[in-house]
Amino acid sequence: MSTLIKICGITSVGDMEHVARAGADAIGLVFAESPRRVELTRAREIVEATPPSVKTVGLFMDSAPEQIDKVLREVSLHLLQFHGREPAADCARWGLPYIKALPMTQGVQADRAALDYGDAFAFLLDAHRPGEPGGTGAVFDWKLVPADMPGPVILAGGLNEHNVGDAIRQLRPFAVDTSSGVESEPGIKDPRRVKNFIKQVRAADGETA
Repeated sequence: MSTLIKICGITSVGDMEHVARAGADAIGLVFAESPRRVELTRAREIVEATPPSVKTVGLFMDSAPEQIDKVLREVSLHLLQFHGREPAADCARWGLPYIKALPMTQGVQADRAALDYGDAFAFLLDAHRPGEPGGTGAVFDWKLVPADMPGPVILAGGLNEHNVGDAIRQLRPFAVDTSSGVESEPGIKDPRRVKNFIKQVRAADGETA
């Protein structure tokens, strides 16, 4: 099975078109405080232009229910992604599959933390610290990834064209997620880096098949 590829922090229709043509499986739209935050009007434009083959994911972090409800009424998303302290019931209440991000820092046991989110679609393992939405470009120690997570693993945290192949060969994740690793500046995707990132993912897939 091929590793799924999610490119997060999309802020324009043009960037969405670049990553879709390059072969990404999903895009992420950030609705939390971040340099990559996208306003509703722009988010709706991006989603309406996104081809059916590419899934759209909305990222939230301890957002008020009213904010999430407003986004979902105006933007058609396939999945939600939660980066805060949201309990499982709050993640699942919206009737969409959800991804729960877990901060991979010393002292955090991701497999135990994941047990509180038994209905999650997948778990995104990232280098972000509690209270931050991720996208720092930092790589965490991959040895911290438990061998037996209770659900699919989406690997994030500083992935780029130079290290994503090694990550896949070592960990065989369900999916990989990058944002700053394929940018020319915060919120602006670099088409060359996007293409190289996806090329390295597929090369690693071929080696591990």
